[in-house]
Amino acid sequence: MGSADPSTGPRLGPGEHPDLSTTSLTAAMDNADPFLQVQADVISTLQTSRPLFSSYLRIRSLAKSPSNPELKQARSELESTLTELTADVNDLVESVRAIEQDPYRYGLELEEVQRRRKLVDDVGDEVEKMHQELQQTVSNSAPEALPNPTEFDAALEEEERGRGRGGDDYYASMEQQRQSELMHEQDEQLDGVFRTVGNLRQQADDMGRELEDQAVMIDEVDTLADRVGGKLSNGMSRIKHIVRKNEGKELPLHSSSLSISFSFYVSEHGVGIIGLS
Repeated sequence: MGSADPSTGPRLGPGEHPDLSTTSLTAAMDNADPFLQVQADVISTLQTSRPLFSSYLRIRSLAKSPSNPELKQARSELESTLTELTADVNDLVESVRAIEQDPYRYGLELEEVQRRRKLVDDVGDEVEKMHQELQQTVSNSAPEALPNPTEFDAALEEEERGRGRGGDDYYASMEQQRQSELMHEQDEQLDGVFRTVGNLRQQADDMGRELEDQAVMIDEVDTLADRVGGKLSNGMSRIKHIVRKNEGKELPLHSSSLSISFSFYVSEHGVGIIGLS
């Protein structure tokens, strides 16, 4: 018997099938595009960093001292985000390098590789500018050279006055902004209250009109009831009068009892007697 070809793997028996799932999964992992795996994280982190960076620049332009609490908080948030973004950009750079070695392995043309390289360069430049702005704040907060000893007092007084004016202006601006926001919120709340009161007033007017209509209907019903009651009373009086008038008289009836029947009619004008039998 001839030996089996080792390149073809083990011989399978009847009804047996090769394990294609493991092979396909391994091939898919090997051919997975590493750039696409990192690109989404970089874009998401970059979108988070941009508003933080803009807020940091705005606060820094208003603050007069590097120790400003709001400036410190903005700086800390931006540094944390940039640290994460820098790590993602490094991964993105490594993915581009891996693709550049064999772009056809991932089904990419050279134009797509160049586009990805440009994207990495643009993101890297933007992150570098953010880092430079942070370093600029650090350099500005570094201690300056000592002035002439003869100018110590004047320099200290000027520094204190500058800090006082800058701090007062900054906190006054923040307080004014806060008051404006509070007034805006109060205006919105008052508008909501006015709308609610207007709706309640409209509902009260509608209920008042309905009650007036019901009162008119009740008055009409009472008037009709009084008329019907009067007609019934008159009819009963006439019946009693006829009964008393015929008491003691002999009538040609089949029995000694008196049989009297009346017919009444009720209309919108009241109650009346139709006949006597």
